Amino acid sequence: MQTDGYAETVSVVVVDDEQDIADLYTTWLSIEYDVRTAYDGDGALDRIDEEVDVVLLDRQMPGKSGDEVLDRIDERGIDCRVVMVTAVDPDFDIVEMPFDDYLTKPVTREELEGTVEEMLTRTAYDEQIQEFFAAASKKATLESERNPAELDAHEEYHEVSQRVENLREEANRSVEEFDDFESVFKEFPSG
Repeated sequence: MQTDGYAETVSVVVVDDEQDIADLYTTWLSIEYDVRTAYDGDGALDRIDEEVDVVLLDRQMPGKSGDEVLDRIDERGIDCRVVMVTAVDPDFDIVEMPFDDYLTKPVTREELEGTVEEMLTRTAYDEQIQEFFAAASKKATLESERNPAELDAHEEYHEVSQRVENLREEANRSVEEFDDFESVFKEFPSG
């Protein structure tokens, strides 16, 4: 199956212990993508492999939690984008978690489809840019859920804010270096 802008089949894994929700997300996404569905952590780990592009992962599940599944994906070194889609309000623990985005339920079809598209776009970026977007997403998630006093009181928020700023500066330097490199070629006469 081809999707807009993607030459190969895109594989998405939907993981939620609420079977109706998992099936609904699967129905929404299966029009455009190859979707695998799991209703628990062990089932998720059975379905997640190197062919997977995006994982939509619930945090609270009986047995293996979404947090444990996330850790196992990271340990396996599977190169996929992971979006936590959960009713769990984010707390400062999300700063160190290796996911790319965080959606709080309920989630609309448009939000889900848009997030998958955004994750697929990110796969084209280098690792540094992907890390920037993941850190920026965590920072924005915390800012949307916590008041300024709470944010200021937590070192995790300051750490992720600093990480975002450092990654932004690195990206800006990379762009400047590329522009300098490109300008050298403009000086050569065309043949």
